[in-house]
Order: sequence, then C-alpha cells, then structure tokens
Amino acid sequence: MKIRFTKMHGLGNDFVVLDAVRQKIELTPDLARHLGDRHFGIGCDQILVVEAPRLPDTDFRYRIFNSDGGEVEQCGNGARCFARFVQEEGLCEKREIRVETQGGIIAPRLTDDGQVTVDMGVPRFAPAEIPFLSDDDAPVQTLDVAGRAVDISAVSMGNPHAVQVVADVDTAPVAEQGPLIEHHPRFPQRVNAGFMQVVARHAVHLRVFERGAGETLACGTGACAAVVAGIRRGLLDTPVRVTTRGGELNIAWDGPGKPVLMTGPAVTVFRGEIEI
Repeated sequence: MKIRFTKMHGLGNDFVVLDAVRQKIELTPDLARHLGDRHFGIGCDQILVVEAPRLPDTDFRYRIFNSDGGEVEQCGNGARCFARFVQEEGLCEKREIRVETQGGIIAPRLTDDGQVTVDMGVPRFAPAEIPFLSDDDAPVQTLDVAGRAVDISAVSMGNPHAVQVVADVDTAPVAEQGPLIEHHPRFPQRVNAGFMQVVARHAVHLRVFERGAGETLACGTGACAAVVAGIRRGLLDTPVRVTTRGGELNIAWDGPGKPVLMTGPAVTVFRGEIEI
C-alpha cells in the first residue's frame, strides 16, 4: 500500500504531513517510528495527520506523533505547517481556521507577508493541568536533577513544559539535563525541557529538548512557554523575539487569562509517496 506525504518544516523543526481526509491512513506507533526514521523511512521530528473535523465549530482535526511513535497533545511549529498545508492542498480556502488538537482548539491564520500566526490558547499553570506534582503554581519551582537543584517554570501550552533560565544557551547542559528533566518523576506524562537565555526585555535565545524527539532546531510551544515563563518571572515584556537554532519566532502574551500568539514561517520541502 502506498501513501502520499508532504515534507515540511518550521524553522528546521521538520514534519511528515499526512492527508487523512482524502486517503485512508491508520497510523500505528510502529508506522510512525518507521516514517520518522531518518535512515530507513522519510525522516522527521514529528508526523502530522490532517483529519476531517469531529466538532461542529472546527475545520479540521490535527494529530501529532513524535518520531518515537508516541502521540502528543500539541505542536506549535506543526500548527503553522498544518495551516499552510491545507491551503496549498486545496482542502480549505480560509486564511484562518479552527483546529481540534488533543491539547485544545487552536486557530492558525495565514498573514499577508507569508508567515503564519497561531492563537495557541491560554497557558495553564495549575499543577494538575500540566500535569506536574507540586503543592502550588508558583512561577519558579525547584527540581532535583541528578542531585543538582534546578529552578524551572512549569507551564502547559496544551503540552507540558519545564523552562529554566541559563546564562548561555550555547553552553547549556541540554544533552545532559534534557533527558533527565523529560523523564523527571514530578512530570507524570513527561515534559519538554526548555533552556532560555534572556538577551533583552523583548528578546531571548532558546533551545528545547522535546519529549519523545530529543533536541530539535525549534519548538513552537516551547517558545510560547519560555516567553510566558519569562513574563511571569518579571524578566520579559511582550512581544518577544525568540531565536532558536533554526530561526526566529515572535511571541506575544498579554498576561493571565489571555491567549499566546505565535508568528513564524512554514515551508513545504517536497511531496512524495512511500510504500508501507
């Protein structure tokens, strides 16, 4: 059986996008791992599945699978690619769409300059909603990471994030601490580990060790979580330019109860078919 796919990326965070509206696809964890394998499959950080809507006030359903085969709740860079994909493929003519995800409803919008702005929803801080084992939702929490006290901010952007402030992202212990934080017992569903360097009130540098994918060149929800954490801690003012290893995102957040707006590029690389 052959399936058609599109390879896309948002700032180097790369995706295999599958149209499950016009072709029948049953994406198992084994198949997701095969498609995501950079040696024996197509290769990507995540697989995005475009499905017909299930809810009356949405245009599509959007599912995300990491390259390790696990399904996750949200992906910001993927959301931008999703919006560009459905327009380029003629699945929708709207410039702004409402999309159901496991992490809630998001609203991507194509802008006049070719970028995509996504309403990522309202960030959540209650430990039970992240989920995170804690007695309070204080902006700064301390984790024991291999015997070392590490201060983090726990935020949900529809998926869990632990953001720490570092002096220099280039020398930050991403490879060492990333897996330990991802699997920390205080995050029962694992977590994305962010390492943020504050450059100015409106600018940060960021690296993210993503749950189920390892370090990626960019993480959209990670950028949103980092800016939210920085604003809550009094370190940043909206809007904030987030520089990742793959490029720049612009993040705006007006405070508690308000949604986070993320703006950045989405690029189609190639289209093809694969035998499964």
